[in-house]
Amino acid sequence: MKYARLTKEQLEELHVEFTNFLASQQIDKAEWDTLKRTKPEVAEQEIDIFSDLVWEGVLKSARYIEHFSKNHIFLFQFDDKNIDTIVLKTLDTEVDFLTNQGLKWLGNHIETDLVEIRYGAKTFGGDRNGEIFEIIQQGGILSQGELYQQIKSILKK
Repeated sequence: MKYARLTKEQLEELHVEFTNFLASQQIDKAEWDTLKRTKPEVAEQEIDIFSDLVWEGVLKSARYIEHFSKNHIFLFQFDDKNIDTIVLKTLDTEVDFLTNQGLKWLGNHIETDLVEIRYGAKTFGGDRNGEIFEIIQQGGILSQGELYQQIKSILKK
């Protein structure tokens, strides 16, 4: 398994897709039920293969990730070869970016000395999707990139 197994809830959400996947493996419902009962390790392997296929699709189309912690916000933008990063850090240890109040504070203080903004860029090593998956495993959340674009526009001023 290259990535991570989908949770039970995720598999339930993707029930139709999983059924189609099994059909492409020439496994119908009766055979799937038998597999789960008599060869659970084979059923687990099918779930792992399906999970990797889903992750590949998600990661291939990923363009932005946000990662919030108490005093930092990491914003990532990807294309096929490069990853750009904007890091926001508050120098006020009382501010908590994990709260609405902390985010409002950021909006009011983003252009002050209380907020450090750093920008970086690099080329993906070799496995773009693997690197993006690592960011997600560390707490990153896929996004549409609105915050990244807002901060980038401030940096251009």
